[in-house]
Amino acid sequence: MLETINLSKNFKDKKVVDGIDMYLEQGESVGLLGPNGAGKSTTISMISSLLKPTSGDIKLGGKSIVRNPSEIRDVIGVVPQEIALYEELSAYENLKFFGEIYKVKKGVLENRIQEVLEMVGLKERQKELIKTFSGGMKRRINIAAALMHKPQVLILDEPTVGIDPQSRNRILETVRELNESHGTTVLYTSHYMEEVEQLCNRVYIMDHGKVIASGSKTELLSILSSELTVQVQLSETSDHIIDTIRLLDHVRHVEETNEGIRIISKRDANILSAIVLAAEKEGIQVTHYQMETPSLEDVFLHLTGKTLRD
Repeated sequence: MLETINLSKNFKDKKVVDGIDMYLEQGESVGLLGPNGAGKSTTISMISSLLKPTSGDIKLGGKSIVRNPSEIRDVIGVVPQEIALYEELSAYENLKFFGEIYKVKKGVLENRIQEVLEMVGLKERQKELIKTFSGGMKRRINIAAALMHKPQVLILDEPTVGIDPQSRNRILETVRELNESHGTTVLYTSHYMEEVEQLCNRVYIMDHGKVIASGSKTELLSILSSELTVQVQLSETSDHIIDTIRLLDHVRHVEETNEGIRIISKRDANILSAIVLAAEKEGIQVTHYQMETPSLEDVFLHLTGKTLRD
C-alpha cells in the first residue's frame, strides 16, 4: 500500500536519512524503532509530505506522492510528537476545526466528532478547554484529531511519551482497535519496546539514518538465536566487577540495570559458573540470577549498542 524507495534526506552537509527502503501492506501494524537521532521523525515527515526528500521516492498504491503529495494527505492521519491543538478551544471545537480542515462533510461532521471522542474515551469532557486537560488527555485528543477523516494510514510518532498509565492504556487499546477492527494501516514509533511488541506485526530498526534490520518479531529474535541473556544480582556492585564480567569469554554485552546486571553471552557457554567464580574472587556473592531468552530489546541493543530509551 505504501512504500519508500531509496529515500534520503540531507540537511546542509548532514545526511539524516540514508537510502531507506520500507513498505506497509494494507491493514498492517508496523513498528519503526531507533535511538534518538536515528532519523525516524524525519522519515515520518517525508512520508506524510511535510518534508520533501533529497532523493528517492515514496509511493502510495504504486503512484509517486513526492510529485503529487495531495494524494497521501487525503488518506493519512499523523499524530506528531508535539501536541498540535489549540489550548484556548474546547476538545469539541478542536475536532470540529480539524474536521473542517480535512473537508469532512457538514452532514457527517457532528457524528464523526462524537465517534472519535468515544474512541479515545473523552466524550464526557468534550466541552472543556484543552488547556485544562492533563498531558495524557491532550494526547488522546491529538489522536482523535488525526482520525476525523477516517484515514487509511495512521502514523503515530511516540504518542505515549510522558503520560499517565490510564491514558497510555487507552491509546494502546485505540490503536489496536483501529488496526484490528477497522483495518487501519499503522506505522508506530515508540521508546517503549513493550508497546511495539503488543501492537506491531513487523518492525524496522533504524540507526544513523539507515534501516539496519527489519522483519517480524520472530525473524528479529532469530538474530540472537545463538545467545542467552542472564540477569544477576550481586551482594555489592562496582565498576570493577562489571568490567571483570565484561572481559569473560563469550560475553557479548554487559549492562547495569535497576534489577542488577544484565549479561548477553554465547548460548552454549557456561556463563553463570564463570560469573560466580569471578564474583567470588572479588569477595562478592551472586544473590539471585535469572536466565532469559533474548527479547526485542536485546536485539535492539545488539544492533545499535544502545537501549531504546537512549
